[in-house]
Amino acid sequence: MKRTAIIGSVLGGSIAKRVLREGLRPAKRRRAVADGMVDGFENLGPLFVKLGQLIASSPGAFPREFADACLRCLDDMKPFSAAQAKATIEADLGKPISELFLSFDDEPLSAASMAQVHGCVLADGRPAVVKVQRPDIARRMIVDLRAAKRLARTMEKRSENARVANAEGVVRDLYEATVSELNFLIEADNQTRARKNLEAFGDNTNVAVPEVYWDYCGPKVLCMERMRGVPMDRFDDIRTAHPEPEILIRRLVKAWMESVAVHGLFHGDVHAGNLWLLDDGRVAMLDFGIVGRMENEWREFVRALFYASSIDNDFRPVARALRKLDLVSDDSGDDATIGRQLAVALGPVLSGSLDKLDLGVVSARLLEFGKRRGASGPQQLILMGKQLGYFERYAVALAPGWKLGRDLYLFRNIFADEVAAKTAELGLELPVD
Repeated sequence: MKRTAIIGSVLGGSIAKRVLREGLRPAKRRRAVADGMVDGFENLGPLFVKLGQLIASSPGAFPREFADACLRCLDDMKPFSAAQAKATIEADLGKPISELFLSFDDEPLSAASMAQVHGCVLADGRPAVVKVQRPDIARRMIVDLRAAKRLARTMEKRSENARVANAEGVVRDLYEATVSELNFLIEADNQTRARKNLEAFGDNTNVAVPEVYWDYCGPKVLCMERMRGVPMDRFDDIRTAHPEPEILIRRLVKAWMESVAVHGLFHGDVHAGNLWLLDDGRVAMLDFGIVGRMENEWREFVRALFYASSIDNDFRPVARALRKLDLVSDDSGDDATIGRQLAVALGPVLSGSLDKLDLGVVSARLLEFGKRRGASGPQQLILMGKQLGYFERYAVALAPGWKLGRDLYLFRNIFADEVAAKTAELGLELPVD
């Protein structure tokens, strides 16, 4: 409870300072409150910076001023010392740095809320990067998460917006993800599985996931293949480096959609720092600290949703999938009625071009569809919708006019026979990889 009081005091003080400095007129006050809240996040430390990152990537679920202010949380954090990083590596792996690496770069390549990354060369000569957990981060984050959960519960009791945004669910998701993220062996396993899944159909050769070097991994240390490139939001550099930037985002979304709808394990944090165009022309997904796991019934729902948008425009199977997930009640109407309602709500979003429609609206409308029937916001859908929001941003810049829900290329391995038949019927030729 003491930490909860401290958090409330820091946030309240930060907001008051901004409001007093920037004025009390309504428009300025809203922005000042948002900026003050993020000032408080930065003062409170890594857990709250991470919460700000989540809010920044979910603008449809939060007031625009707040989501925009939280974009600051996506910037790198202050690094910790190389001596601390080396001490953590040696304690975790049980060997001195001189035995583990031919070379180790003291200057980190990046520093985030949970860890920082150093370049190195392994003892056998392979270039690599090593991700090292921040000292004492586990204890600090667990304490703050428990306090944040209490605050979110209080907010939901007092604010309709907090209930609609599922504030307690957001913190609960963050808690579960953070507990997993604090054990880098879990992340290493997620990344290894994702790399294997990427190869399942043999046609994702232009999408990469770095190989994990397991002999150099521990609970606080993760070592992997070094990749070189630029983040996907450096749009001018991307356009200069690649003659067809649209195919880059299509390849990424195709591989990601397969991970959601087929494999069930999907990348749950595809902000630009985790998606790169590599120097060799491939696109890469990095950092599997946060992943989503779609159980069978959720995969059935996702497949039904995109089958309707891309193949036959029949939303009745979507209604049946929602019913299995208890998102519609027995007295909400038959599948045909619910299907028509879903078609009206989602059809234009899924079939529209991304330079005119926000793909994050898909998840928001489905959440609202469930809430009108007394269902709580499904957490799997929230995480999926967050990633769709990221992809929407890249697509607007790199592939204006592209219609995700109607792009048969994305579903070639999900609906193999149906896509083959439809492409033949329409006389289309899909990219080979």
